[in-house]
Amino acid sequence: MPQLFSTSAILQFDISHRDAATSARAGLLTTEHGTITSPFFMPVGTAGTVKALHIKDLRDVVKAQIMLSNTYHLYLRPGVDIVSGAGGLHKFNGWDRPILTDSGGYQIYSLGDIRKFTDDGVIFQSHIDGSKHIFTPEKAVDVQRHLGADIMMAFDECTPYPCDEAYAKKSLHRTHYWLTRCLAHFAQTECPHGYSQALFPIVQGSVFPALRAESAKFIADKGAPGNAIGGLSVGEPANMMYDMTGLVCSILPDDKPRYLMGVGTPANILESIALGVDMFDCVIPTRNGRNGMLFTRNGIINIKNEKWKDDYSPLEVEGEVYSDLQYSKAFLRHLFISKEILSSMIATMHNLGFYMWLVKEAREQIIKGTFGAWKEVMVKKLMQRL
Repeated sequence: MPQLFSTSAILQFDISHRDAATSARAGLLTTEHGTITSPFFMPVGTAGTVKALHIKDLRDVVKAQIMLSNTYHLYLRPGVDIVSGAGGLHKFNGWDRPILTDSGGYQIYSLGDIRKFTDDGVIFQSHIDGSKHIFTPEKAVDVQRHLGADIMMAFDECTPYPCDEAYAKKSLHRTHYWLTRCLAHFAQTECPHGYSQALFPIVQGSVFPALRAESAKFIADKGAPGNAIGGLSVGEPANMMYDMTGLVCSILPDDKPRYLMGVGTPANILESIALGVDMFDCVIPTRNGRNGMLFTRNGIINIKNEKWKDDYSPLEVEGEVYSDLQYSKAFLRHLFISKEILSSMIATMHNLGFYMWLVKEAREQIIKGTFGAWKEVMVKKLMQRL
């Protein structure tokens, strides 16, 4: 099958180090808005901003290299014309580093009874005002072109878990059909804001190995500058997620970045890095943080528990991991119990700062050749409830 992308990819991905004990690798992903060290985590800025976090703090305190935004939400509000009129999302929200947008497929899938999938596209109602909309593969490309993301995602159908194999197969072939239309339309259009964009296909197939292998081979043949793994972390057991991820990574091109969508916990991320994944996103650090769950190098803290009310030690007990975030457990608990808005801000910065530290430390361990042994120790610590 002929490739639809030239070998001179829009994105440049260079692998510099590999871990001998696992399939983990460290590299550099270069876009027109900056170079990203991998593996990396993308904070989720649903509506163009991470909840409870200033763009400046995302850049300077959390030190995120890239952010993710949601096509579905931006399409509905404020609208594509508004964002595009500013010169794209970078100028609209003031984020001058790379941006990835999803296609809207997962959000539409999540609408349940107010959406209908067809081979042509998806008909859905807005969760905001009930208005009717249609997304086709071509429209998903057009919207993301105008949003101006550095990395765009192909329009796909995410299957629920559990689902039967017949449905998963039908959905998979629909996703592949949509991908061919996305790629054709992408090749015929340009970014209206004057810089290059890349389009990533998405592997589907639920938890069925034969379908996952079929999809991975289909996607690999397209020669895209990067590839994604979708339809996981939707309720299936962790061991199934890892089995499917490992299978797909063994088939997708080794020299292209691999993006595991919507994953996950700190332990999920380390285990998936070991399988050969380079890119991650998830709402867990931000959503859970706003509800009082904090991630640390020694385990998980529920800061609302009374045990922390007179604990004046910093959130990270092993020194200053995030130098600007050394609030005490007692103070942060007080903020949560008092329902102060600052509680969400501090927890969000802490959790995202921790995630940035985690992938950065994983990279350093890969470079040193010690990732495998370090990962085994860290996974156990990260899953502890403190």
